[in-house]
Amino acid sequence: MTHARSVSIIAGAAVLLAASLGSCARRDSAGAMAKAAAASEETNQIVPVVKAGRTGLTGDITLTAEFEPFQEVDVMSKVAGYLKEIKVDIGDRVQEGQLLATLEIPEMADDLTKAAATIDQAEADAVTARDELQRAESAHNIAQLYAGRIENVAKSEPGLVPQQELDEVHSRDLQSEAQVAAAKSAIHSNEERARVARAEEAHVKTLLKYTQITAPFTGVVTKRYANTGSMIQAGTASQSQAMPIVRLSQNNLLRLVLPVPESAAPRIRVGETVDVRVPSMNRTFPGRVARSTGKVQESTRTMDTEVDVPNPSLTLLPGLYAEVDLRLDQHDNVLAVPLDAVERTGDTARVYTVQEPGVIHIVPVTLGLESSQRVEIRSGLQEGEQVVVGRLAGLKEGQRVHAEPATFEGPEKPGK
Repeated sequence: MTHARSVSIIAGAAVLLAASLGSCARRDSAGAMAKAAAASEETNQIVPVVKAGRTGLTGDITLTAEFEPFQEVDVMSKVAGYLKEIKVDIGDRVQEGQLLATLEIPEMADDLTKAAATIDQAEADAVTARDELQRAESAHNIAQLYAGRIENVAKSEPGLVPQQELDEVHSRDLQSEAQVAAAKSAIHSNEERARVARAEEAHVKTLLKYTQITAPFTGVVTKRYANTGSMIQAGTASQSQAMPIVRLSQNNLLRLVLPVPESAAPRIRVGETVDVRVPSMNRTFPGRVARSTGKVQESTRTMDTEVDVPNPSLTLLPGLYAEVDLRLDQHDNVLAVPLDAVERTGDTARVYTVQEPGVIHIVPVTLGLESSQRVEIRSGLQEGEQVVVGRLAGLKEGQRVHAEPATFEGPEKPGK
């Protein structure tokens, strides 16, 4: 019995030992399989890649502004009077020189009549003065003839003509000569008075022309201030408180005032054509960089630059917002990669290339012009090399990967 019990204990121990060894073997096999699976997963990691290629890049800056009329003015009256008639209302399109309103100034008609009467009187007095001049000249001629004869007799027959008579004859000659001078002066005075009256008449006629309020340029009436019968004061100064007649805007040509940042101000080119996008209309219109102030404002560190946008059909309205891409630089046939292929750290940049046979190699690069989708590679990369795009975190130097070509949408806009 003792022998049988020993054999049984030994057999049980052997079974337990076999089971323990089997469990360890299974654990070692599972760990090896897990490591193999992890290695296989790391080796077969799929990364999207694109080839570095050459293309044209443009450096643009997008600015937003509000459409403004090319010119806008409150039409004032030069003279004071009552608004007799107004021929336009808001929204009316008018041409340059078109009659907008008429003023009534009764006293001005009286001033014109008075000036005309003064002219007539001065001209009549001038005619009278000319007649008086003829009479004075005739009397002066007779006095001269008589004085000459008396003087000849006195010389030929000394003592025959009393000295008093000689003095009287000479005095009448001088008197007639003074009458001639007075007649000439009267003529000149009346002519000057007529000239002043004519100038006054011209002045009144000029003021009467101002009672006809006309459009200074072709545009649209955007506001009406006065109605028939309103008392309109004379707008004699730019800051006058006088009530305008209407407000007129030139909308067939609009302008955008863009605040260009200080960094981009030196590269603004007057005359360049641009595309003007109007988000509210989902349309794009052609424009032209027309002018700039040529000075950076100290308060905003920007330079006002104006873009003219033709609007012949008045499709665009002042006040709408618009976006403009100002082209600052353009580089043709440069090596470029997508923006998300570049990893930046401070002032340094690098890309992750995939070398044969599927090994990650990290390359430092020097960047150049950057657009909204691509960036120029000046050094560190060769044309045709495959670079990883998208998520770059977790990739390491020398890591084995499987490169999958990616489709990069969004080609650069062609240069203008």
